[in-house]
Amino acid sequence: MEILAFGVQADEKPLLERACADREHRVRCLDVFLNGDTAPLAAGHEVITVSVNARLDERVLRVLADGGTRMIAQRATGFNNISLDTAAELGLTVARVSSYSPYSVAEFAWTLAMAVNRRVARAVRRTREFDFRLDGLMGRDMHGRTAGVIGTGRIGEAFTRIAHGFGMRLLGWDVRENPACTALGMTYTELPELFAAADLVSLHVPLMPETHHLVGRDALRRMKDDALLVNSSRGGLVDTEALVEELRAGRPAGVGLDVYEAEEGLFFHDRSLDVVTDDTLARLMTFSNVLVTSHQAYYTREAVGQIIGTTVNNIEDYLAGRTSENVLVRPGEPSSSGPG
Repeated sequence: MEILAFGVQADEKPLLERACADREHRVRCLDVFLNGDTAPLAAGHEVITVSVNARLDERVLRVLADGGTRMIAQRATGFNNISLDTAAELGLTVARVSSYSPYSVAEFAWTLAMAVNRRVARAVRRTREFDFRLDGLMGRDMHGRTAGVIGTGRIGEAFTRIAHGFGMRLLGWDVRENPACTALGMTYTELPELFAAADLVSLHVPLMPETHHLVGRDALRRMKDDALLVNSSRGGLVDTEALVEELRAGRPAGVGLDVYEAEEGLFFHDRSLDVVTDDTLARLMTFSNVLVTSHQAYYTREAVGQIIGTTVNNIEDYLAGRTSENVLVRPGEPSSSGPG
């Protein structure tokens, strides 16, 4: 069988080709992402695999179904980009990668936190021009300060373990407590208290209607003026307009974003020669205390290898008529209720 893969990165391509070949499948890798314009390319392919920034709304899913696609394997954990009800209506099978290395994202979240705290981006820009002054580069010790971890699943737990290693006080919020985090000394609290007390707030929850703009104007104004905010989960968790407004007022002290709520069509692309039409993102980039990266937290050899391995297993399960915890929609069954 030939599998069509959308949105394949150059580093990812040989791993995906090798994994498919090991199962005696051919894979045709495209660097374009799945959306309304590219969906017709899938015609004649029963199975496709897509990246995290694919658009799988009703229009795209109908084009896929009309072209003969019956199975969609998403190479990501979150699935807020998929109209599951439409997929169920069309009789499509949809699967995701329910888990992969939590250390990839947790470690990168800390990379952002420390880079912002210690003004690394500013320092690098200076030293490339042989400016070795220290003015404006003063950071703070993390030891003894308070980490507020919003979402304490596998990634949040890994982030918490690193915070514990720094010797930080631990505050957490989640719909259910993680005993491993509690054993590290974490105190669970309500969100208003966490925002008010934390020196560092890191987001590790899925995007769903209940968490959309979880960090909005009220939350940002509760935060300490010298606090740090890190988002390596989903862009829609943060109200970017409200964040820009607070940054213009001189707070919070630093922000690290690996995701952005309007990243579709921007992230994973080279837009260096284009006119930037996203005024909010353009304004965000003007702040010297803001560091934006391109949704790369998951992008380690270990994590990508696990994502590809699970994706191929999901395809094998579909071909064999098997199911697993990764399946979101199967023909004849109701769709999953929400993203995880």
